[in-house]
Amino acid sequence: MPVLALSDLLGLPVYDSSGGKVGRVREVAIVPQDDPNHIAAFVVKTRDGDRLLSSHRIKSVNGGIRSLGPLNDLIPYNGSEGMLLLERDLLDQQIIDVHGRKVVRVNDAELLGESAVDGTILLKIASVDVGARGAVRRLLRGVVPHIALRGLLDRIPPKAIPWEFVNLIETDPARRVRLRISSDRLSRLHPADIADIIEELAPAEREAVFTSLDEEVAAQALEEIDPKLQVSLVNSMDSDRAADIVEEMDPDAAADLLADLTPDRSEEILDEMEPEAAEEVGELLEFAENTAAGRMTTDYMALSPHSTVRDAVSMLRNFEGGLESMSTVFLIGENDRLVGAVPLAKLVIGEPEMQLHTLTTDPLITCPPGAEEREVAEIFDKYNLLTLPVVDESGALTGVITADDVISILRARL
Repeated sequence: MPVLALSDLLGLPVYDSSGGKVGRVREVAIVPQDDPNHIAAFVVKTRDGDRLLSSHRIKSVNGGIRSLGPLNDLIPYNGSEGMLLLERDLLDQQIIDVHGRKVVRVNDAELLGESAVDGTILLKIASVDVGARGAVRRLLRGVVPHIALRGLLDRIPPKAIPWEFVNLIETDPARRVRLRISSDRLSRLHPADIADIIEELAPAEREAVFTSLDEEVAAQALEEIDPKLQVSLVNSMDSDRAADIVEEMDPDAAADLLADLTPDRSEEILDEMEPEAAEEVGELLEFAENTAAGRMTTDYMALSPHSTVRDAVSMLRNFEGGLESMSTVFLIGENDRLVGAVPLAKLVIGEPEMQLHTLTTDPLITCPPGAEEREVAEIFDKYNLLTLPVVDESGALTGVITADDVISILRARL
């Protein structure tokens, strides 16, 4: 059976088994909770009002919708609760193309027919058309003769997204938006890609998509989003939801975010956070954002100089901080004084019982908490660093700046 366009189905006449015309197709519906891929029913416009025709009664769709039996028992259509109406909720809507990692607009949909054992035809959504072909088909349908239109469409390259890769943002009658189908594929994208997608959306859709993410994924994506947009998203959430997400962020990123909020809003979120996480972020809030202390994270790996490679590997396995903080193990002596740093590469080649102080690299490059961002970036560039420890006047390690922090500094200057 050839591919059918949704726009070609709309308006088709509907016939019963005797050939009598019952009405015309007004809408095509799926029920995502039951089956997100197959057409569940047609909304048929009849003389007596809209009626619902189950897809399980369709014999063919050639030249019109034809049923297996009489259609005098069609039930009245009383609303679309639980249904996704393809013309209303799909055409011209924004969708998240998780395969292409972007937001696009739907111009048409393509359906395939499958023959069932009882002689009926089941229609399945194959893809959505996001290119010029679908737009031209809808614009010229009924205006240009069918043969001429077909010839024109054949010259336009297709641009379609398989339905399995689609996440649809649907607006319901109450003008609320929600992510439909499944957000699992969206969650598996890189946080930077999710951030790009969210930034492309209008505010209501943006909040709906962000709400669909679990706390860990939301936190990672939030760190990649423009600071002004971060504030907007966090202010749209309940304090407890915001706190759950902020707790999953790197402490330095969380502190930067809370610093951009009003003091009252920031305090509300801190009050909802776990005490240990709130204290850690609260300490970072005391530092100016454009200084080394304002950019550092307190999520880092530290051991005593006499710990072994085996100890470091065990710490690596249980470390819950960001991957960028795992490139170096810092060695702490008395009074939290920083005495050395061991790159991850040296742990890989070291024997399990080797003490870490034998693997340190010289010289040990550090910076003070009050160092300006420009100075921090220059140190990273000069010494080709992955991490830069921040030490106070007594030599105690107070935090670590990672390469992604420096990238953020440089991006802010562009």
